[in-house]
Amino acid sequence: MDGESADPTRIRTLAVTVDDVVAALEARIQRDSAAVLRVTPPFSGRMRARLHVGRADYDENPAPLHLSPEALLAESAPAYPRPADTEDRLRADPDTEYTVDRHHERHREAVAAWRERVRDHLRETATVDTPDGPHEVRISVLG
Repeated sequence: MDGESADPTRIRTLAVTVDDVVAALEARIQRDSAAVLRVTPPFSGRMRARLHVGRADYDENPAPLHLSPEALLAESAPAYPRPADTEDRLRADPDTEYTVDRHHERHREAVAAWRERVRDHLRETATVDTPDGPHEVRISVLG
C-alpha cells in the first residue's frame, strides 16, 4: 500500500457509494444545499469520498477536498423530475383524474424511479480541484 501524503495529486482512485452520490445530488437540487463528496487528508492512492454537508472553509493544511456530485454524472444522466413536469404528465393523461394526492404520489414515484436510473450514469473518471489545479481520478463505485 502506498504511503499517505499532504499532496492530493497522489490520489488515483476515489471510492464512493452510490447512495452518497444520489443523496448529495438530491440535497443540492431539492434544498439548494451545499452537499458535496469530501475527501479527507492525509491522501493516498485510493481514497474514500463521503457525503458532506456543511462548511467548506478549513483551518487544516492540507484541507479536505470537495467534489460536487454532478462531477460524477455522465452527460446521459436523467434529469431530476420537477413537480411541475409530473403535474403536466398527470393532467395530460385522459384516463386519470388530477388530484393533489395523486400528484404527490406520482411525483414520489418519479423521484424513486430517478434514484434508480441515475445510479447507472456515474462516470468512470472525474476531475478533482486541488490547490495545484485540476487532477483526474478514477471513480470506484461502491454499492
